Formats: sequence, C-alpha cells, structure tokens
Amino acid sequence: MSAAEGDLLHTVDADNISDSRIRLGKLLLWGSVVLMFGLFAIQALFDAGAISFGFENWRPVLFGYFIWALALCVSRVLIYGEQGKRSLFVLPAALFVISMVVFPLVFALWISFSDWNLASLTGRKFNGLDNVRQMMSDPFYWNALYNMLIYTVVILIEYAIAFGLALVLNANIVGRKFWRVTFLLPLMLSPVAVSWMIGKSMLEIRFGPISRFVRWLGWENPSFFSSPELAKFMIMAMDAWTFIPFMMIMILAGLQAMPKEVLEAAEVDGATPWQRFWEVTFPLMLPVSITAVMIRIIFKLKLADIIINVTSGGPGGATDSVTSFIFREYRDRSNVGYGTLLAIVYLVIIVIFMTVVLKISDRIVRRATGAG
Repeated sequence: MSAAEGDLLHTVDADNISDSRIRLGKLLLWGSVVLMFGLFAIQALFDAGAISFGFENWRPVLFGYFIWALALCVSRVLIYGEQGKRSLFVLPAALFVISMVVFPLVFALWISFSDWNLASLTGRKFNGLDNVRQMMSDPFYWNALYNMLIYTVVILIEYAIAFGLALVLNANIVGRKFWRVTFLLPLMLSPVAVSWMIGKSMLEIRFGPISRFVRWLGWENPSFFSSPELAKFMIMAMDAWTFIPFMMIMILAGLQAMPKEVLEAAEVDGATPWQRFWEVTFPLMLPVSITAVMIRIIFKLKLADIIINVTSGGPGGATDSVTSFIFREYRDRSNVGYGTLLAIVYLVIIVIFMTVVLKISDRIVRRATGAG
C-alpha cells in the first residue's frame, strides 16, 4: 500500500451503505419535514381563523424546526456516509442562519398582514390586505420616502466635499497630520451624541451658543427647526458632518495608494492640474469612490437617530425618514402589524435600489477603466 493510499486524512473510501439505511434516512428526513410544515399550516390557519383548533403561540413550530434540523443532520450521515459527516461542518452554521434570519423574516411577513396593536385588548388578528391599502393612502409614509430620496441625492454633495478634503490632506500642507486627526473627530462620535451636542444644545433656541450668535447678528427668533426646509437642511448638515470623514478617509487611502509615476508622467506631458485630476486621478479613484459612496448610501438609508432625537420627524413630518417614521409607528402608535409591513416594503425597495445602483456603478467603472 502506498503512502497516499494509507493517508486516511486525505483519502476517504466510499461507505458501503445498505438500502435499508438509505430508506431510514429518507424516512427520517421527510417525516420531520411533514411534521414541521404540518405544525406551521395548523398554526397559520388557526391564526387566520380558518380552523378552530391550534396552538397558543408559534413555539411548537420552532420545536418542529429544531426536530427537522436534527433529522437533517442525522439523515445526511445515514444516506451519504462519510460524505454526510463532512457536511456536518457546514450544516449547523447554515441552520443557525436560517433560524436567526430566515425564520424571523417569514414571521415578520406573516404579521405584516395582521392587525396587531399593542394597545388593543383583542390581540393580533389577520386582516389581509388592509395594511397595504392603508400604506398606499398614507401621505406621511410617502413623504418619508420622498425625504429619503432627497437625503440620498445629497450624498453626491457629501462625496464632492470629502474628495476635496482628501485632496487637501494628501497635499504637502503645514500640520497635515494634525488636520487629518481633526477632520476625523466627527466620525468618532455617535449620531446620538451629535444630535444632542449640536441639535439639542448648540442650536437650542434660547440658550444655545449658535442661536445667541445669530440673534446678535440680527435674527430675532433663531429657530432652526420650525421651518420644514430649514429643519431638513439642518438634519442633512448634522448627518453629513458626522459621515463625511468616513468617505474622506477612504478616498485619502486610495490617493496615497495611487502610483505617483502616473501623475508625474502626466505633468511631464504638460497636463494642467485640472487635467491631471479629471483625466488621471478621478478615473483611477473611481473604484474607491464608488465603494465609499455605496457604504455611505447604506448608512444613509438607516438614518433615524438624529431625526428621532432632534425633531421627532417634525415639523409635520417634514424631516421624517422611513426608518424614523416606522420607529414612531411602533413607539407612539404601538401598531406592530402596519409598522412591520412598512419595514418589509422598505426592505424590498432598498434591495431593488441597491441592485440597480451596483449595476450602474459597475458599468461606469468598466467604461472608465476600459475593462469590458
């Protein structure tokens, strides 16, 4: 016997699996599947009022899932032998993801079609498409979506500012290290701290230092959050002040990694500073720029904490984001069913939007770099 044939760590012989063992494994697997989906069907029909018997909660369905997960692992070993044992290194992680992500998502989808107000004594009731009809006629939700569109478009301005700051900090200026640390300070603060430090303290209408200063300049009633347009601008300014350093540091890292020979060659060829930036620096920085903008969009789509702490969506919902509006549906109105539907619809919109943006950005990068 050769050394390779005798190495059991790398050479695994096929098991001699009997037909009865395979039948047992399949019976165990399909039996657990029938049990789990049977429990789910009974509970779903009971909650919908189609049948009169069922369970008090969804806990039996969870137990059915645990039984199915255990049966799946055992059946893999019974049916596939040694190869099934290898899959046990992956299956627990996959089943954990299903239990912590997929199952709550399915449950959220189920309760989104129900009337579940925590302030009501009747509990949760299935109401079909009533929540969908309410959403379609809800002006505050569509206003929040419109606000999110504005907040997202403003990222282009934030990107331009971040790129300019990165160019300045990449140049040979006096105190460059000091300014790099200074511009990164807002990123070290949480949005909640920023909202209280600036929105609730410095911009406070009576005693805030900024309000006192503009009152000294002649503005008699310096209320930064009474006008819808001004309040929305202040929310965008505070959020931008917090996250522009994030894009700046990513772009700065890309600028420092960019080969200097390319810029030197362009300078030798007589290119002006603007031509070197537009024809050389900007195209080479596109992959880093798009990555920074994509991550910034993800953070922007979750914008809620500054709005909740400073304006609570006011005045009249003018500053509401979708996330802050859904939060108030849960907290103020205790409307779990309707709020969950709004969250799922927003999730679908985000997935579609990010997919389209990624495809467009990939085409831009390919066209700029000449790859494909």
